Amino acid sequence: MAEIIKLGKIRKQRARAQKAALADANAVAFGRTKAQKKADETQRETVRAHLDGHRLDGATPGEDAE
Repeated sequence: MAEIIKLGKIRKQRARAQKAALADANAVAFGRTKAQKKADETQRETVRAHLDGHRLDGATPGEDAE
């Protein structure tokens, strides 16, 4: 005789597998290591400091000069 299976259980397993595959794809596409995030932040701070050092009016960033 054939084994009896519950269709709801199979659907749930299939949905879980699809979600896991999507999560893995997102991790590859968007995931970054802590070191990569830290390197990007350091680079942003370096660029910001470089640009702030070249200000002519001495105003702080975000201030409106009138």
